[in-house]
Amino acid sequence: MRVAWFLFFRPKQDEEKIPFDQEENTMKEISAGGVVFTHTGDGLRIQMIQDRFGKITLAKGKREAGETIRQTAVREIREETGIQVRLVEPLQVVTYEYVLPSKITVNKEVHYFLAEAEKGILKAQIEEIGSVSWLTPQVAWSKQLEAGYDNNDAVMRLALNKLGIEV
Repeated sequence: MRVAWFLFFRPKQDEEKIPFDQEENTMKEISAGGVVFTHTGDGLRIQMIQDRFGKITLAKGKREAGETIRQTAVREIREETGIQVRLVEPLQVVTYEYVLPSKITVNKEVHYFLAEAEKGILKAQIEEIGSVSWLTPQVAWSKQLEAGYDNNDAVMRLALNKLGIEV
C-alpha cells in the first residue's frame, strides 16, 4: 500500500484568508474597522483615510488568528492611523467579493464600529495607506460621496446619524 503526501502552497497574501474552499475556488476574509470620531475645540471631527488606490475610506484590516472582531477593529485603527480608540457600538457588516490574480474569489466581510478616539497622534501607516486626516462631518460625508467606496456610504450615514448629524 502506497501513501501519497501532498503539500499545497498558497501565496503569502492568501494565508490569512480562511477558510479556503478548493472545490469552489473561494476563501473567506474577515476584517474590522470603524468610523472614528473625536470632539475638539472646533467641534466634532471624523477620521478618514485615503488608501493606496487614492480612494477615501475608513480604517480597517484583516483579523489575525485568535482575535475577536472587536480586537481586530481596535488594532487596525491604531496601526493604520496612530489613534487608540474605544469602540462605542457596532454599526454594520459590509459584504462583498473580489477576485485575486490567482483567480481565487474572496468573500469579504467587514465589521464596522462607531469608535471614539482616546489618545494618540494622527499618523498614516504609509505601508498601508496614503494619508489620514480629521474632517468636519460635512466634509467627511462629501468626500465619501465624491471619492469613497459606495459600500461605505451606508456605514458613514449611520455613524453620522448616531452622532447627531443628518445627511
